[in-house]
Amino acid sequence: MTKMTSKIALISTVCFSLALTACQTVDAGKKDPEKAIKVRTQLAVEYLKTGDLDSAKRALDEALKINSRDAQANMMMGVLLQQEGSKANLEKAESYFKKAISAEPKNAQARNNYGTYLYQLERYNDAIEQFEIAGATLGYDQRYRALENLGRIYLKKGDLVNAEKSFKQALQANRDSYISMLELAEIFYLNQQFPAASKMYEQFVHAVGQKNQGARALWIGIRTARASGDQLGMQVLVNQLRALFPESQEYQRYLQLQYSTEAVWK
Repeated sequence: MTKMTSKIALISTVCFSLALTACQTVDAGKKDPEKAIKVRTQLAVEYLKTGDLDSAKRALDEALKINSRDAQANMMMGVLLQQEGSKANLEKAESYFKKAISAEPKNAQARNNYGTYLYQLERYNDAIEQFEIAGATLGYDQRYRALENLGRIYLKKGDLVNAEKSFKQALQANRDSYISMLELAEIFYLNQQFPAASKMYEQFVHAVGQKNQGARALWIGIRTARASGDQLGMQVLVNQLRALFPESQEYQRYLQLQYSTEAVWK
């Protein structure tokens, strides 16, 4: 009987504690709603990092109950629904991104996230608009990412001039933007600016490490080395591509072109 009483007492204590916490949370929300929203939104961010989408959704629902127009909470709800990825939630996500931007038109992070969403849906012209705004927002710590994204879209559209411009701007914003280094190396190569291509590729390798290159990076390196007449460097990279990515499209492309005399291998 004593053991049972102890268990009941323990359960009662836990329930009381939870109820008290709930009351304190409600009171905190009334006394300082901005802080309450911020806490819930940050909690949702942490849940998203661990993949706990349900808990993140509950936290954001609570935040938006306090203020349905809060920019950060709306932005994160858009990110959450986009991350879940179902057709229904992807469609819902857009309204939250738009609410975030409506509440804070100068919120560069919201613009960048909305642009990423539009990019995913292949709405490239709409995405360009958002990335251009985010990429022009001086002081935004992720500005270079918006510019990288902008460059990727221009590549998709076959616009090498604007792609080059965007990646150069990204490097100005963050000199460690290895994505921009690699993309510029290939753009320079395709434009037959071989010395510039080699220099940019070497900068990329220095940033990521010789052994941390993917198949595409190695393929760009192979082509720039060949164009520069560096047969030894080219062979080293071919061996690396063969050893690490024998089934890759890049290695298969090399096998197709290895005896070709064309100036530019594509």
